[in-house]
Amino acid sequence: MGWKQAFDDALKELREARRQLERLDDPTVGLSALHGEITQSRLKIQEAVQAGVTGLREENREVRRRQERMINDLNETRGELRQLLDLADVLRAAALDRADGPGQSDGSPEPSEGACHEPPADSGAQAGHGPEPGPAVTAPHQHTEPGSNQQGETMDNTQRQSRPETGSDDQDLALKNAIEAAYHGTDVPTPASPAAPQASASRPEDARVTHGVLLLKAAGVASAELVAHRDTWEWLAALAVDHGHFRTPPAVEDIKEGRVQTVLSGRSLIALLIELWSTRSTATPLEADWALATTAYHRIAAELADVAGQGETIRIVLDDGLPHSADD
Repeated sequence: MGWKQAFDDALKELREARRQLERLDDPTVGLSALHGEITQSRLKIQEAVQAGVTGLREENREVRRRQERMINDLNETRGELRQLLDLADVLRAAALDRADGPGQSDGSPEPSEGACHEPPADSGAQAGHGPEPGPAVTAPHQHTEPGSNQQGETMDNTQRQSRPETGSDDQDLALKNAIEAAYHGTDVPTPASPAAPQASASRPEDARVTHGVLLLKAAGVASAELVAHRDTWEWLAALAVDHGHFRTPPAVEDIKEGRVQTVLSGRSLIALLIELWSTRSTATPLEADWALATTAYHRIAAELADVAGQGETIRIVLDDGLPHSADD
């Protein structure tokens, strides 16, 4: 009977081992349960990270929208200030013209009432010593016939007013011809106005021709890549946003170490060059605006000077620590 007891004990042990093996296969315990818990934890962590990143992106977009609104408000304020400055210049010029009116054009004081009764010979002598005085004061002293005096002065004033406009049109036409000739690499045609050669021979006129050629080159550009620090790009965008031809790029990509990369159209590049040219000319020397405008203008000009019309991508890099042809 002893062997039967031993057999029963062995059978019990086998059943117990079988129950333990079945328990390991249960998904609620053992390795399967551990694997499931790890998977659920990983999914929860991913959801939490994704939710946090989404929130940060929304906050970043809101901050950028606020920055753009502030930049637009600042640009509108700058535009109003420029209009006020232009108006002040016009008013100042009008005040100076009024101060240099008929009574002070010949450097002599206004004649008194007694001077109007002097003989015509004396008035003719006085008129010959200086430039022709204005019609309001000296009309009785130049001619004995008031009607002919008024007609002559009216014709003279009309001619004087029309001559500066004609000269300005001739100079503009000569400048356009010089720019187009320099752009095409041909000789400058002989202008019809004698004032044009003097203007084209001067250094400011040469600079305007060079600037005009640069604008024509930018007009032939489809797109140009721009790499700069985010602060520099914000300054450039704020500078050119008031120009009618500037268009804000649809995307500004963040690269490494605070730099951004964007793509400008030829139209926006023209607007940026015009604003940089104006800021470089009007900004105070040794100031930040002057330094930024001068450096950016020369860097863009250097890249446009190498354009050969082969369809290559123009890459403007405002970072002396980064090679101009290196890919980020």
